Amino acid sequence: MSDTIDTIEVHANVIMTTASLKAIVENMKKIAGQDEKGHYKVDTADAVNKMISRFLLERDFEAFARNENNYPPSG
Repeated sequence: MSDTIDTIEVHANVIMTTASLKAIVENMKKIAGQDEKGHYKVDTADAVNKMISRFLLERDFEAFARNENNYPPSG
C-alpha cells in the first residue's frame, strides 16, 4: 500500500457476517493480550475499519468502483 495514494475517510454502514466479526475480535484479543486484571483492551471498531480499508486498497476497489456493471439497479 503506497503512502502517496490520494485517499479520503468515509463513514459507512457495512454488512458482514458475524463469523467475520468474531474472527476479528478473536484475533485482536490474541494480539493485544490480557492486562493484569485479565481484561482485553481492544478497539474492535478501529480494527474493522483498518481491515476493510486495507482490503479495499489491496484488492483494487477502485477498479471495481469504475465498472458500471457492479452497481445495483436504481429505483
